[in-house]
Amino acid sequence: MACECCQCGECCSHMRLVHSITARPGRHTFVVTNHYSGEVKEVRVDPDKIALFEDTQSIASLPEACPFLRFSPESGKAWCTVHATRPEICRDYCCWRLLILDAAGQRAGRVLYQRTFLADAPALSRIWEEMKHEVQGLDDSAWDEAIVRTLVAAGYRVRR
Repeated sequence: MACECCQCGECCSHMRLVHSITARPGRHTFVVTNHYSGEVKEVRVDPDKIALFEDTQSIASLPEACPFLRFSPESGKAWCTVHATRPEICRDYCCWRLLILDAAGQRAGRVLYQRTFLADAPALSRIWEEMKHEVQGLDDSAWDEAIVRTLVAAGYRVRR
């Protein structure tokens, strides 16, 4: 199953609750500890993201955000400034496998990796309630196709 990042930063906005910096052996090198798994990992700020990392203004209003999350002032997109050396939990994370957009191109909902359907709009919630029993028992490919077909017929666009 494919998984794609839309760089919204939502996933990393509470990661300070999961892992924290426990040492700083170099100027742009840090040791982070995962509070749940106990994993200890050394991470380094990606060389092309040092200037972005040093500007903490973009996450000033997000006290629970990962200490390595930053938003580009130009694009507004979220960036992991330690992407090349990020912890395993970050490597395994998948934001969505199906992104559901409304007619205006705005996010209306998502399907996460394990078939978790998240609707951002009441109309999409109603569609899901009506179709969820029809897709039970289907394999992943058939499940995705049935979801996409139903949503497209209802006027949504779906990105995989």
